[in-house]
Amino acid sequence: MEFSGTHQAFRDRWAKTDGDMCRHSMSFHLHNTLRQEFFASYLYLLEQIPLVKLYAVTCEYIKGEKQFYYRAQNFYKDVPASEEGMMGDFVEVSNVDLEGSRQFLKKFVGGPGKAGTKRALDCGCGIGRVSKGVLFPVFETMEMLDMMEEFILHAHECYLGDDADRVESYYLYNLQDFIPAVKRYDVIWMQWIACHLTDKDLMEFLIRAKASLRPNGVIIIKDNMARQGCKLDPIDSSIIRHLDIMKSIILKAGLTILDVQKQEGLPEIIVPVWMIAMQ
Repeated sequence: MEFSGTHQAFRDRWAKTDGDMCRHSMSFHLHNTLRQEFFASYLYLLEQIPLVKLYAVTCEYIKGEKQFYYRAQNFYKDVPASEEGMMGDFVEVSNVDLEGSRQFLKKFVGGPGKAGTKRALDCGCGIGRVSKGVLFPVFETMEMLDMMEEFILHAHECYLGDDADRVESYYLYNLQDFIPAVKRYDVIWMQWIACHLTDKDLMEFLIRAKASLRPNGVIIIKDNMARQGCKLDPIDSSIIRHLDIMKSIILKAGLTILDVQKQEGLPEIIVPVWMIAMQ
């Protein structure tokens, strides 16, 4: 990429610093911790945010939980359980988003050598917008996961209607802590949730998710992707990664990328959204 030269110089500089000047210092500890959590995004983040502040908003602990996740939990407490809340005030693009997802999913489900239609898992399901509009029309049963109890209750009691009867399980979990059952799902759908995991936790969840796929099963990530590098939003603890950075995490998890497609029809003001299928 066009900025690879800059990053190589940056990488060389920090390699020398760590080796010669601060091997036993707090600075080295902060660098090392951040590298472990954000191994693919680390250098890009350091270009934007001072080391001490970056460490505080990501790796420091509050009430026994990483601040990176604690901030996200607090942010979503104020998000309404509605389509407007799920879409971040861009509810007008919801139908475009859902249709793009339906067309992408069709490539991998139903037919010889493709995923079955027995069961799907919706990670970061919110009130069930994607489950209702994309997954329920395809799969016999669903399982849904979100960290916000209010969203799950609204999904079950109101939003899903009769489809709620086909939900086998609701999981009130943070995705970084969730261990899915082995060989259980035909499709695992992750929309606007990978951005809320550190690189390390995303990679480790993908490893677990791969083990939970049935034969020919597929994991699909649909998320905001940065036009360059990556960008951390410390308010909602989301990290928008360039597509190449996301691919590097996926490959490090031992997955094979089947297809990559950009979501078309979104306004220019919105960060690009890409879909990645893998197994």
